[in-house]
Amino acid sequence: MHKKPSTQPKKVSIIIPAYKQEKTIFEDIKSVDATMALTRWEYEIIVVVDGFLDKTFDEVKKLAGPRIKVFGYETNKGKGYAIRYGMVRATGYYISFIDAGMDIDRKGVSMLLEHMEWYDADIIVGSKRHPVSRVSYPLVRRIYSEVYHLLVRILFDIPVKDTQTGLKVFKREVLEKVLPRVLVKNFAFDVEILSVAHRLGFKKIYEAPVTVVWDSKNSNIGLTFIFEPNVRAMLLDTAAIFYRLKILKYYDDSSKRKWIYDKELEMRVNTGELSHDKI
Repeated sequence: MHKKPSTQPKKVSIIIPAYKQEKTIFEDIKSVDATMALTRWEYEIIVVVDGFLDKTFDEVKKLAGPRIKVFGYETNKGKGYAIRYGMVRATGYYISFIDAGMDIDRKGVSMLLEHMEWYDADIIVGSKRHPVSRVSYPLVRRIYSEVYHLLVRILFDIPVKDTQTGLKVFKREVLEKVLPRVLVKNFAFDVEILSVAHRLGFKKIYEAPVTVVWDSKNSNIGLTFIFEPNVRAMLLDTAAIFYRLKILKYYDDSSKRKWIYDKELEMRVNTGELSHDKI
């Protein structure tokens, strides 16, 4: 049964990981802020600069303020690490992440939030394969997406058709249970967090439409994509997630003593305002 959206919207935290985007990050964040300001949602934007490799941090910190919080660290650690770093510093009831860059329409954040309340969902996943999605995507990327989705479906049976689109929304309580268990620091982070949440009993995972216009400058994956280092690493991480989930039972409560602890990635159970910083 659908749930009528609340007239008093809960706060949402929007995590934006940024890596070597000094030329675009300032306008990217302004765009997200301007888009959210037109919605009914109370929000904060948390930008995490994944390594001080250029002037990305310098550019985005110009926007730091009450609604835009900027974090960063010296060494590049991967997109998954950056998202989790932002999540544990979030104060919202709903916690979302969206890729930097302009591929995904920023209005999609509000769309997913409405779906969260309408379905009383645990997780809403932006999906390029949703029948209402508007996607401009090259054929080779579609092939890659289809093959990877089939693999994920076989291994994990996650009830969504697209795990890799860089826009998702979670209830905070889901992340409080899931984040202490996850290990992946890069591209298979989405699969790990969804598969672990599903295993822990969060079954209300649904898809919502997105608008995506692919920017070829953001990728060098071609017809030989299977040989690309990032793709190979993602496939290896995916296999490792399956091994931990199905064989080792690493993510279960019974394996809690084996979970790898990182003080920078400790989820704050009690919400509270956190100031922006630079580590």
